[in-house]
Amino acid sequence: MKMTKLAVLALLTLMAPAAWAETALKIENVKAFATAPTAMAGGGFMQITNTSGADDTLIGVVADFPRVEIHTTEFDSEGVARMKHLHDGIVIPAGETVALEPGGLHVMFMGLRDNPLVEGETVDATLVFENAGEIPVTFDVVKREMTHNH
Repeated sequence: MKMTKLAVLALLTLMAPAAWAETALKIENVKAFATAPTAMAGGGFMQITNTSGADDTLIGVVADFPRVEIHTTEFDSEGVARMKHLHDGIVIPAGETVALEPGGLHVMFMGLRDNPLVEGETVDATLVFENAGEIPVTFDVVKREMTHNH
């Protein structure tokens, strides 16, 4: 009987970090911008808040496209933007929020071909974290509002 209690306690102890991790990340404002019918790629954006006491890393995103990568936008000395694949993912520091937004960190859906992102539709995906594991999300496809700074 005592051994059974110890085994149950050990199992609960092993399961506890996974349960904590499931609730430690808050994913909000998940969206992707509608693309032109001939677009080859589209971007996904969100805010990720880590409410735990330990850093976590977004190491991948899985969705029904030929390729999905985590990118950042870098600007060269002439102001030309270039996308850079972040092979090591995005660190989400403990107690902080990281924004994936246009002109910065983002998810890149690649190989759209004749499957554009259409306003009003959704894209199901799974965020893969180093510690929290897999978290399903749905990207709402919205019209990109263009802003002009004069």
